[in-house]
Amino acid sequence: MARAVPIPNIRNIGVMAHIDAGKTTTTERILFYSGYLHRIGEVDEGTAFMDYMEQERERGITIQSAAVTTFWNGYQINIIDTPGHVDFTSEVQRSLRVLDGAIAVFCAVGGVEPQSERVWRQADEFKVPRIAYVNKLDRMGANFNRVLSMIREKLSANPIAIQIPMGAEENFEGIIDLIKMKAYFFDPGKYGAEYEISTIPEKYNELTNTSRSTMLEKVAELDDNLLDKYLLGEEFSEDEIKVALRKGTLSNKCVPVFCGSSLKNVGVQPLIDGVIDYLPSPADISSVIGYEAKDHDKMINVDLNDEQSLTALSFKVISDPYLGRLNFVRIYSGILKVGQAVENASLFKKEKLSKIFRVYSNKREEIPEAYSGEIIAIPQMKFTSTGDTLCIDNMIVYDKIRFLEPMIDMSLEARTLADQDKLLVALGKFMDEDPTFRFKFDEESGQIIISGVGELQLEIAVDRLKREHNLDARSGKPQVSYRETIISQVIEEYRYEKSHGGKNQTGFVKISLEPNENNAGSEVVNEVSNAKIHKLILESALNGLKDSLQMGMQGFPLVDVKVKLLDVEYIENLTTELGTKIAASNAVKEALRKVGTVMLEPIFKVEIVSPEQYVGDIISDLNSRKGRINSLDAKGSLQIIDGQSPLSNLFGYVTALRSLSQGRASYTMTFSHYSRI
Repeated sequence: MARAVPIPNIRNIGVMAHIDAGKTTTTERILFYSGYLHRIGEVDEGTAFMDYMEQERERGITIQSAAVTTFWNGYQINIIDTPGHVDFTSEVQRSLRVLDGAIAVFCAVGGVEPQSERVWRQADEFKVPRIAYVNKLDRMGANFNRVLSMIREKLSANPIAIQIPMGAEENFEGIIDLIKMKAYFFDPGKYGAEYEISTIPEKYNELTNTSRSTMLEKVAELDDNLLDKYLLGEEFSEDEIKVALRKGTLSNKCVPVFCGSSLKNVGVQPLIDGVIDYLPSPADISSVIGYEAKDHDKMINVDLNDEQSLTALSFKVISDPYLGRLNFVRIYSGILKVGQAVENASLFKKEKLSKIFRVYSNKREEIPEAYSGEIIAIPQMKFTSTGDTLCIDNMIVYDKIRFLEPMIDMSLEARTLADQDKLLVALGKFMDEDPTFRFKFDEESGQIIISGVGELQLEIAVDRLKREHNLDARSGKPQVSYRETIISQVIEEYRYEKSHGGKNQTGFVKISLEPNENNAGSEVVNEVSNAKIHKLILESALNGLKDSLQMGMQGFPLVDVKVKLLDVEYIENLTTELGTKIAASNAVKEALRKVGTVMLEPIFKVEIVSPEQYVGDIISDLNSRKGRINSLDAKGSLQIIDGQSPLSNLFGYVTALRSLSQGRASYTMTFSHYSRI
């Protein structure tokens, strides 16, 4: 089967934003206008196509990123709708890792909110080109220019408005295209599927001319040839403007800004055109960096085309009720065919492909083969997990995806002994799906401890156990997952000699344990250069050091600690791998006993939006939670309180805030840093 869509006509994009900015609503409109959906689903009514989980429909939020393929004017658009809630930020991370471009959706009232800022920084990390869409211009308090200023100031971006709204709030009537210099009026009777392009109403002429002048000045700065024309007072053609904007977007020098109201069906079709005009195809990316599977220090440039050997990255795993374990995969190069055997280059294990699916949210279409640049799903892979690289012939690995560490624990108990094993299997599936979710069995209490990055994430996990696995487990209250660190350096050596199962296990290591930089994490450094030491003995020592950092003196993981391996003893036929690994682990334990550890607690940034009359009570309450107020700003009739507080004092805060504000205030919280208790 030949490729149906050429690589330059493919767009792999994500839709990202703060919770409630309108990501899913916008995606639903894109699918409707592109002809994939014949009826518009609504988030508030629980009928959104992209929100297929029961918990998503009930709560009106996106929990799992959903992928869908649609077509627009001969272009194939692979869309991933990502969650806006901070508890599910791992879904955004792994989506951005494999996407070529993104639509950043901003609420015209809220502007740049905390999670908008977070996902924007994640997109910066992966160098993902973006266009912006200012949504909800029909809402009371909508202010397009204010959102532009916030994008510029809070995100350090270069927004270029290529559209402006006609009116705002209840007077919002359409959009003006500053490139075509035309007005767009959308027909509400036909769900905005039909729209009229006409001359700009006279009352908007002054605003339009001013906005276009600003746009042309910013566009001229992107291209030297256009700058010369601009300084000479010459006009730009429509194609020249679009080419300069596309070039600036692909190099992350600018962000074209669109506007509309997805719920009112205004402005979405021009936004889809903007995806085609300004966001990259895999051909624009041209190549990506990988590393030799057996030598991660050696970089390899991989060309993104069908002629190269297959390389692909598994970026997400879900448990499908009908297909079982399902891996979502981005193909970077080559062609993937049903029946092929591929190599998991991360684990050096073979995988046989029985089926390949194109994904439409919770629906699947079986296909015989897939090409470079596509995002597909593969069922029943035995070994491959999130972040693993699949190859044929060319053994390379791509960068793993780095996720937040869990900060909240919750205890679980099965109702019966028969349910215990089922519970462990179900939690294993959850951990496979979500890299920020962990669990462990506490032998002392007989309880299972589940861990995650937020209360909602754990609440959803318990709910899913009941609904999807028919396991009504007892759950405890959320508890903070603390961390430990050290504040002084120590050098320690340890010799291990003991018999295990009739075999003598022997090993000796010498280490240095010292504080690392704040928020740098923990690391193990090998400073042993003796070529005579057997490779497996050296690896055993390093693995022992890594394992020992999982738990400190008080039972919590160690952070911001550096362990240097200074010496390893190797005597042929005497030194063993197990003995060396145990010696390394015990050396760290002895070093920790000597220097001691200090406890760290997670501090969260809190942003509260409230009517002015409740601000005093809210600030007093936050102060009582050992919180600190950083700033207080006005946003129309509302006040924004920017502060921070230890996570341990924020459990159940949503109930307290509702009580203080008669349900009129809202808040978001994001992890800031760890601090000594």
